[in-house]
Amino acid sequence: MSEHPGHFHAVRFYNDSDSLCRIVGEFVGAGLEHGEPALLIATPEHAARIDDCLRARGLDVDALKQGGEYVTVDARDMLSTFMRDAMPNPGSFRRNLSEVIKQMLRGREQTPVRAYGEMVDLLWKDGLEAAAIRLETLWNQLANTHDFKLLCAYSMGNFYKGAAIEAIKGQHSHLVTDTGEHTAIQ
Repeated sequence: MSEHPGHFHAVRFYNDSDSLCRIVGEFVGAGLEHGEPALLIATPEHAARIDDCLRARGLDVDALKQGGEYVTVDARDMLSTFMRDAMPNPGSFRRNLSEVIKQMLRGREQTPVRAYGEMVDLLWKDGLEAAAIRLETLWNQLANTHDFKLLCAYSMGNFYKGAAIEAIKGQHSHLVTDTGEHTAIQ
């Protein structure tokens, strides 16, 4: 489990993009509706589908983006800012993500950011399992200095053995079900 007891770092293992985008849309949308800025680090395809889910909730996605309340970043582009020799560079990761979060909060440091990321899924798909686990650890360390609620996702098609799933669960505080409910990982 995450080493930070108050930190929400959930994982969703998904089979299809439709259910993933629905669950992420609910997670991000609920935060936006409560005044929590949202950071989406996703593939362009998933980002577009999640935007559609947010619009279906009645949110003005374009206005939220223009106001800096909702920031979307291409997951591959973000990875390129801190990956060195097939591993995440801790200093570069911390600098880049800290800057994005700081810009989003603009004087509202007591407000948590809702973040969704699929960089770990891309790393896993690329065969960089150790880099994905290291990135999960870096997110947990970032929670020492920034208040955010993070949802990660992994395609079930990436896994051939159950042991890898347990290693990933060990980096998270919650598991997200098919219905979008989250349960604490023991």
